[in-house]
Amino acid sequence: MKKEYTNGDVTIVWDQEKCIHAAECVKGLPGVFKPQEKPWIQMGAVSSEDIKKTVRKCPSGALTIKED
Repeated sequence: MKKEYTNGDVTIVWDQEKCIHAAECVKGLPGVFKPQEKPWIQMGAVSSEDIKKTVRKCPSGALTIKED
């Protein structure tokens, strides 16, 4: 299952089946990636560039940036 999360500038695609729960996203931006909450990705007051940098660190490829 894939889900998309956006802040209007950047869109994160999360592929649940690829996720290995390495938590690199949570460690990198705990204010955005909150696995105990729903929705678990909350892109509020963080820059799009910081979000992109953190998503690129996902070791499984479960998190990607949707390119327009």
